[in-house]
Amino acid sequence: MYPIDLPAWQRLQQDFEATRHLHMRDLFRQDPGRAERYWLEAGGIRLDYSKNRITDRVMNDLVALAEECRLPEKIAAMFAGEKINRSEHRAALHTALRNLSDAPVVVDGEDVMPKVRAVLSQMGDFARAVRSGQWLGYTRQMITDVVNIGIGGSDLGPLMMCSALAPYGSPRLNMHFVSTVDGAQLRDVLDKVRPETTLFVIASKTFTTQETITNARTARAWFLREAGEADIARHFVAVSTNRQAVAEFGIDPAHMFEFWDWVGGRYSLWSAIGLPIMLYLGEENFIDMLEGAHLMDRHFATAPLAQNMPVVLALLGIWYIDFYRSGSCVVAPYDYHLHLLPKFLRQLDMESNGKQVRLDGGRVRAGTGPVLWGESGINGQHAFFQMLHQGTQLVPVDLIASLEKRSNLPGHHEILLSNVFAQAEALMQGKTAAQVRAELQAQGQPENEIAELLPHKVFDGNRPSNIILTDRIDPRNMGSLIALYEHKVFVQGVVWGINSFDQWGVELGKQLAKTILGELTGAIEPAEHDSSTTRLIRLYRRTNCAEDGTCALFE
Repeated sequence: MYPIDLPAWQRLQQDFEATRHLHMRDLFRQDPGRAERYWLEAGGIRLDYSKNRITDRVMNDLVALAEECRLPEKIAAMFAGEKINRSEHRAALHTALRNLSDAPVVVDGEDVMPKVRAVLSQMGDFARAVRSGQWLGYTRQMITDVVNIGIGGSDLGPLMMCSALAPYGSPRLNMHFVSTVDGAQLRDVLDKVRPETTLFVIASKTFTTQETITNARTARAWFLREAGEADIARHFVAVSTNRQAVAEFGIDPAHMFEFWDWVGGRYSLWSAIGLPIMLYLGEENFIDMLEGAHLMDRHFATAPLAQNMPVVLALLGIWYIDFYRSGSCVVAPYDYHLHLLPKFLRQLDMESNGKQVRLDGGRVRAGTGPVLWGESGINGQHAFFQMLHQGTQLVPVDLIASLEKRSNLPGHHEILLSNVFAQAEALMQGKTAAQVRAELQAQGQPENEIAELLPHKVFDGNRPSNIILTDRIDPRNMGSLIALYEHKVFVQGVVWGINSFDQWGVELGKQLAKTILGELTGAIEPAEHDSSTTRLIRLYRRTNCAEDGTCALFE
């Protein structure tokens, strides 16, 4: 059954019509207990969701919708290792990677936890060797630079976590991340490092990903200008499942860190894909990160739906996407080191739930994943917050901050947090024409100027936001925060009836690119394309190919 046909959805449609004109400032005025009631705490995270366009009835019907979509059953199925990724016939068991309990997790009759713990132990041994200086390069020098070569989830997760937790990082290790096949990025990194003190982490499940292997081969060739083939094993390690390809590259298979087909790319930072995180932060901090995620997992698996933080966040999102027709949402972290968090969450959400086909193959009949965007909140206030406050689109906002000061610079954190709280209040309250008039009159403005300026200074308010607070930005709380958003995405996928764990939408462009690459280089005869694509291919060849028609793929 489609969600729009469920009784709770029909009630929510009535709720929307009954409440759409209510203003949140009136709801706060009428209900002194609102802020306390719409508040949750779990895994070191506090959620204030009182500044949303909701009533108790709306929340009750949203929870009923989740129940009618059999959410508790689907949560249990995910944790149990059932193959909920039906289009790829796989489990989705990122939760097993941070399962720090003694409970088994069974996939196809096998408890996967011994293998998970073995890889985690292997990562720990390697990270300790590199961080302590026991692991030496081919000239017997310590490693000073780590270059992670991956793409998508094999890049964004480790990059985001290393940036977010930089205060916990090794002062000796410089972390670099290469993802794009645009050679400028890799060249910029190679210009900063030395072969004798650099460790490359090649992250590719199949060890065939075009962008990653292209960059890996280029890095290998750069390395071999100074070193020998036998030295590769001291400077290249792999996160992969393709032992043969790893060995052929020159990497010692003993330094291949395995993960499994039930680990999706955008959910993989908890796996061996997180090796750069462990190298930078150390094993203890990495385990703390897993512990934080595990705390959120336990909350998600056991808390009643109405008090379940990922569920509440997900249902609020559905309320705006499907009833208010809001096509996007903003994540605004008020912490410099979290500036990459919106970029990471963008992939998590949009690659998971940017779907129009249900698990049963039918077309969805409701809105699904929104456009997720944002950046550091303070910078955003001087950029896109204008649209959030006075634009014609309703865009829900997650404001993320920590209570603990990250710097010892006097006054800075107080200004930062005052902006977090003030923006949420301003989005909710707005400013009426009467308030604007009184303010301008108090400034001594003449009536004709007041009349001209007044409409420009009115804020409708009634713009929804969540405040997500933690005591401090540390490995444990970052683990909880990311797990919170992972589960939010899963819940929304369940309600919409879509598969949040495949990504067929990325395949078509890749397939066509393989053909066009051959045409650009002259390896194959031109295929039939639309006139625009044909013209672009000819333009490239005129610019880059010799008169005899040959084009070099690698310089």
